[in-house]
Amino acid sequence: MADRETIETYAKQVDAYQKVAMTEEESTALSRFLKHLSLGAHILDFGCGPGHHSEQMLAAGFQVSAIDATQEFVDAACARGVNARVGLFDDLTEVAAYDAIWASFSLLHAPRAEFPRHLDAIHMALKPEGHLYLGLKLGEGEKRDSIGRFYSYFQEDELRDHLAAREFKVKDWTVGQGAGLSGEVHPFVLITAQRGL
Repeated sequence: MADRETIETYAKQVDAYQKVAMTEEESTALSRFLKHLSLGAHILDFGCGPGHHSEQMLAAGFQVSAIDATQEFVDAACARGVNARVGLFDDLTEVAAYDAIWASFSLLHAPRAEFPRHLDAIHMALKPEGHLYLGLKLGEGEKRDSIGRFYSYFQEDELRDHLAAREFKVKDWTVGQGAGLSGEVHPFVLITAQRGL
C-alpha cells in the first residue's frame, strides 16, 4: 500500500524535484548499468519520478516503460517522451517481461517488511539473466524525513543477503553520501545485480 503523505509531498514538490541534478555517483551508476545491457533492451523504470533517468535511457537507444505512484511525476515523465503510467509497487505482476529493472531510490519508500516481496516480484518480472539496479539509503529502521516522506533504511549485509537468497549476482556496489530534496545528507548504496537463469 502506498504512503499517501509521501505521494502528496512529491506532488507538491514536483517542480523542485525536476531541478534536482543526479549526483556524480548516480550518473556513473547509470552508465555502468546500461553497459550491461544490449542496445534496445527493455527497461522498467520502477518509481520513475519525473523521468530524468528514463529520458537518458531512451536517448541511449533503450526501450523504456515507467511506473510511479505520483500522477504529477507521471505527467512530467510523459512530457519527456517516456511511456509512463501511474502505479504502485504491487502493480508489478509481469513474468519474464523486462531485460532490466531500474529502481533508483524508490523502494525505500516501502515498509521494510514489504521489501522482500517486492524483490520477489522484481525477480519474477525480469527475464533470465536480466539486470536490476537498486538505489537505497543506508541505516536502520523507518522514519519520515523533514518534509514528510517515509523512508526505510537498510544495512549492506542484509541487502547482500536479500540478493543472494534470490540468486542475484552483484555486478557493481557503490556507497556514498548525498543530499536529496530535503537537504538532509544520508549514506546510500547503488547496486547493479544480475538475475540467475
